[in-house]
Amino acid sequence: MAEHISKQFDMELETIRTRVLQMGGLVEQQILSAVEALLAGDIDKLDKVIAEDALVNAMEVTIDDDCLHIIARRQPAASDLRIVFTVIKVITDLERIGDEAKKIARMGKTIYQSERYQMPRFREIEKMADSALSMLRRALDAFARLDTSAALELAEADQELDEDFAAELRQLITFMMEDPRTISMSIDTLFISKAIERIGDHATNISEYVVYLVKGKDIRHTTLETKKRETLG
Repeated sequence: MAEHISKQFDMELETIRTRVLQMGGLVEQQILSAVEALLAGDIDKLDKVIAEDALVNAMEVTIDDDCLHIIARRQPAASDLRIVFTVIKVITDLERIGDEAKKIARMGKTIYQSERYQMPRFREIEKMADSALSMLRRALDAFARLDTSAALELAEADQELDEDFAAELRQLITFMMEDPRTISMSIDTLFISKAIERIGDHATNISEYVVYLVKGKDIRHTTLETKKRETLG
């Protein structure tokens, strides 16, 4: 009987992990669609991204509720409890990534529906989005494979994305100083760049939760050296 209960519990945990990855896939598609629609000026597609954010929110609520029921029914201990806590943290970051995708879509609509002196150049936005998407994919893969080494890789990638954002900010400030007519366009572009930078932050968080899950160590808000020691040691 105890073995049967144990197997059933394992199946419940595995089901929740699978649903987290499904939610991650939906969020990844939201980012991809938002950026593609932004680059193409596709208002209908931008509207679809905005509307489908409700699906991401619903998935978070459902998975979170399932986790709470597991805690109440199973009263998991040790590593099993860490799995549940990690799932709750991961879906929170995934929901926030979905919010950032929605923000990109909303700002895209603002840009294309307004009378502008000139349209923004999205070359740097596209580059940053590619980096952020790659980070999210690696974070989800790390969660699926319980790969702690990804935390260090993503911490380094996040630093690069932060540098790209800072460079984009400097460029936009230059545009605004040289020609005040670009101020509105530059501010909208800045909001999009910041949303992408935040996606990188959330992806990094997810990879760090994997370290907590596997090793029971919280490496958030630590230096790269500490992350290297904890993930590779």
